[in-house]
Amino acid sequence: MHAVEIKRRMGEFDIAEVSQLLQEVAAADAHAPLGEHKWLDLVHGGRKGFAGFVARESPGGPLVGYAQLSRGHDTWAVEVVVRPDHRSPDQAVGVELLNAALEEAERLGGGHVHLWVAKPTEITDAMAQRCGLERGRELYQMRRALPVEDDQPRVETRPFRPGEDEPAWLEVNNRAFAAHPEQGGWTLDTILEREAEPWFDPEGLLLHERDGRLAGSCWTKVHNETHPPMGEIYVISVDPDFKGRGLGKALVLAGLHHLYAEGLRVAMLYVDSTGEPALTLYRSLGFEIDHVDRAYTGDVPDSSEPRQNA
Repeated sequence: MHAVEIKRRMGEFDIAEVSQLLQEVAAADAHAPLGEHKWLDLVHGGRKGFAGFVARESPGGPLVGYAQLSRGHDTWAVEVVVRPDHRSPDQAVGVELLNAALEEAERLGGGHVHLWVAKPTEITDAMAQRCGLERGRELYQMRRALPVEDDQPRVETRPFRPGEDEPAWLEVNNRAFAAHPEQGGWTLDTILEREAEPWFDPEGLLLHERDGRLAGSCWTKVHNETHPPMGEIYVISVDPDFKGRGLGKALVLAGLHHLYAEGLRVAMLYVDSTGEPALTLYRSLGFEIDHVDRAYTGDVPDSSEPRQNA
């Protein structure tokens, strides 16, 4: 058994300690171990529905694992990070952290839970199963080399203007992703947090206007920490009023041309494995699947109904 401690608020020391663990795991796995939404919750010290869980071999010792729980749109989101030298077939650290997170979700009223795992394996399948979760939604990370050679006329875009364009962008984003569990329902605080991140570049958020209003946008993001550096098609949003006009493809191309002009030679994006129209579009643009991120799902009762641990 490991010493697992819950932190409902994160101080500067806590954030620094967890950040060091995340950097070590990212270097070992060549993949960010914590999703962007969770990372922002962590660095802002925890908000409503937030809880962090740190695991040590003994009280006061170095971290060997970290889990994070946060409340989303009608669901709980969990991620678990284990230091590479403490991974084992029985996933003892991961199971202890995940069970602690599920127990906290129970204490706060229970409900539906998503555990996201990047590059899942049979070991992570077993960890989730031991804690009562089943395989669910999957995301593909797709990549392609740059530049893109195409004959399509380029759609006219302009850079995002911080302090001016937030309301229009939020309206289009939330209309375009009304049913999306992560991308929908953004608020002004949500976008301002991203604008405050070191990677944010307003020149890389390309807006397309028609008939005097925002019709769509392509938000790009540069990952200088990868080898080689990669440019991401981060968010493509098209107002439902402008669907069916080929804007999605045109905006992706605008983003790819922008990334190439910025010196990037590899592009990537994420897409839901069941989103056949989007998959067809990205494949037509030369993207191929690099790896899978998987969600494990389940339902936990409230604290008045004890959960049977595996």
